[in-house]
Amino acid sequence: MTRVVLVDDHPVVRLGLRALLEQEGFVVVAEAGTCQEAVRAAGDHAPDVVLMDLQLGGGPGGAEATRRIRALTDAPPVLVLTNYDTDGDILGAVEAGASGYLLKDAPPAELLAAVRAAAAGESALAPAVATRLLARVREPQASLTPREAEVLALVALGRSNSDIAAELSISEPTVKSHLVHVFTKLDVTSRTAAVARARDRGVLR
Repeated sequence: MTRVVLVDDHPVVRLGLRALLEQEGFVVVAEAGTCQEAVRAAGDHAPDVVLMDLQLGGGPGGAEATRRIRALTDAPPVLVLTNYDTDGDILGAVEAGASGYLLKDAPPAELLAAVRAAAAGESALAPAVATRLLARVREPQASLTPREAEVLALVALGRSNSDIAAELSISEPTVKSHLVHVFTKLDVTSRTAAVARARDRGVLR
């Protein structure tokens, strides 16, 4: 029998997932609603897989919980099940060590298959997520310099070029030059689009 730890900060969601899993013969050995509870449950109950939401109440989220769980001795696989599907969320979870990533609108059969795959040590990615990850790997990486990221962060706060120049002790033409490089690297043509693209890619939070 596959032993599962459920991690979600909504009790009703956990109740529904428990019912679905137990109906199919899985054993839910523990539930958790926070990062700390999730790490403790994974350490105490030695599950075959941890089913992890990304947004958790009261502190660090699911990506950090995943990272801590994967650092445990004999760490179980972590399968992310979430509503969030931005590139930043997906990459953050995968980089933290998640072996799978599903969206909560996935059909029950797909979720059950993913749990079995994760417990068996296999990767389990929703088709849409796999496509986006592959596209991200194929496209040139927009690597901003520290100064470019700094300028863009101030743009995101609504600062004008003159404000940014004064705050960073640089000239306005230099600010404009940095923004031109940012626009080129992110393949956008406006400040608003640059901020949105950077957030989508996890460059800005």
